[in-house]
Amino acid sequence: MENDAVENGQGTRPGFPRVRRRVLLASVAGCAVLGGLLTLLPWGSGGAGTPPPAPGARALAAVTTGVAVALPDLAVLIDGRERHLRAHPGDAESWAVLGAAYVEQGRRTSDPANYPKAEEALRRSLKAREQNAGALDGMAALANARRDFRAARNWSEAALKADRRLWSAYPQLIDAQTGLGDYKAADKALDRLVELRKGPEVLAWAAGVYRDRGRREDAAAALSDAAAGAGTPAERAAYLERGGQLAFERGDLDEALRYFREAVRLDPDQRAALAGQGRTLAALGRTTEALNAYRAAFAKQPDPEYALELGELYESLGLEQAARVQYDSLRERVARSAEGGVDDELVLGRFEADHGDPEAAVRRLRDEWRRQPGIAVADALGWALHRAGEDEEALKFARVATDRHRGGGVRSALYVYHLGMIERELEMPGAARRHLQEALRISPRFSPTRVPLAEQALRELGEPSVEDVPDMDAEPEEKSEEE
Repeated sequence: MENDAVENGQGTRPGFPRVRRRVLLASVAGCAVLGGLLTLLPWGSGGAGTPPPAPGARALAAVTTGVAVALPDLAVLIDGRERHLRAHPGDAESWAVLGAAYVEQGRRTSDPANYPKAEEALRRSLKAREQNAGALDGMAALANARRDFRAARNWSEAALKADRRLWSAYPQLIDAQTGLGDYKAADKALDRLVELRKGPEVLAWAAGVYRDRGRREDAAAALSDAAAGAGTPAERAAYLERGGQLAFERGDLDEALRYFREAVRLDPDQRAALAGQGRTLAALGRTTEALNAYRAAFAKQPDPEYALELGELYESLGLEQAARVQYDSLRERVARSAEGGVDDELVLGRFEADHGDPEAAVRRLRDEWRRQPGIAVADALGWALHRAGEDEEALKFARVATDRHRGGGVRSALYVYHLGMIERELEMPGAARRHLQEALRISPRFSPTRVPLAEQALRELGEPSVEDVPDMDAEPEEKSEEE
C-alpha cells in the first residue's frame, strides 16, 4: 500500500502522535476478524465498575464536546432542557446546550425544522449572557450544518475570542475553513486543536483533514485509533461510518461494507452508514440489497444526497419513472431545507448538471463558488460548465479540484473522472486517457452510472499513439515570469 504522507512529502503534525497503519475493524476495541467473519467481543471492560451514565448525561457530554450521540439519548436531553427552561428561562448555559442539541438532531435526521429552533435557543443564550463562548460555538456548529461556512468561521472566531482555550470551537473552524477553500488556515486550526486536546474526537477531526489532503493512510489510522477510544456505541459507529467512506473511496468495497454494517449494528439510527451500505452494495452489483438499504436510509434521514444517489441507481437499472420520483423528492427536500436556512445549492447544482438544466446548474454553482470556494464546489462547477458546453472554462475548475498544490488533494475517482471526460471533449486524448484510467484505479466501481461511461470513453480513445508519448529527452520549456 502506498504511504500518502510520504508521497506528499509531509511528516507528522507537531504535537500529534504518529498513528500506525492498520486495518480499521481489526484494531477497533472489542472487535476481531476471524476466518473472514466479523465478530464482536462484549462491550465495555467486562468488570463490575460504575454504572453507565443516564441517557441525558451521555447526550450532554456528547453535544458539549461535538461527538456523535444516540438519537434516543438526544431526545431525553432535549426534553429535559425544555422542561428546565420553562421554569428557568434565564439560564444561559441551558439555552446553549438546548441549541446545540437541536443542531445535532437536525444534522442526524436531516430535518431542517430543527435549525430555526436551534438559532432561537442560542440567541436567547447570548441575550442572557453576552460573550457566551458556548453559545457562540453552537452558532458556529449551526452555520456549518446549514453550509454557511463564512458565518461559521466568524462565529468560531468570536467563540475563540471569548475563550481562547475553547477547544471545541476548533473543529467548527476547521470545517468552515475547508468549506471556504482556505486549507492552510484549516491546518493551523488543527495544529491548535491538538495542542489543546487529545482523544478520539480530535483524532476523528484530524482524519478529515488528512483525507482532504490525500493522506488516506494517515486518515484511516487516525480513525482506527478514534474508534478504539470511543466512549459509546454511537460514537464508535460514527467513526466506523467514516472509515467505511474511506474504504469505499479507495475501492475496497468488502471492507467498506463491513464498516457500514458494524456501524448500523452499534447504532441503528446511523443512517449515513445505511446509505453507505446502499452505495457499496450497488458498486458490488447487489442491486436489490442496495435499493433496500437506500430506502431505509432515506425513510429516516431524507437527505437530498441520498435521493440523488438512489435516483441514479434507479436510472442505471433503466427504471426511469422511479428515478424521476427520487429527483422530484430531491427538489422538495432542497426547498424544505432552504426554509430552515440550509444551503443545498451544491447538491442541487450537481443534480441539475446531470439530470436537469445544466445552464441553471452553472448559475447556481457560480454563485456558490463566489460565496464559498471549496474543492467540492470547484468540481461541481467544472462539470456543470462541461455539461453546458463550456469546456475551456470547465477545465480550469476541474484542475483546481484535482490539483494538490491548490488544495485539491482529495483522491476522488469522481473528480478525476470529470477531469478526464472534459479533456476528452477538448481533444486531449493523452491526458483524458491517463485521468480516466486513474479514476478507475482509485476506485474501479465508484459509480454505477459513470464507470460504464469511463470504460466506453477509454475504448473509444484506444491505445496511445506515438504523439501521446512524452519525449523524455526534450529540454523542458522555460516558464515565463507571469507563470
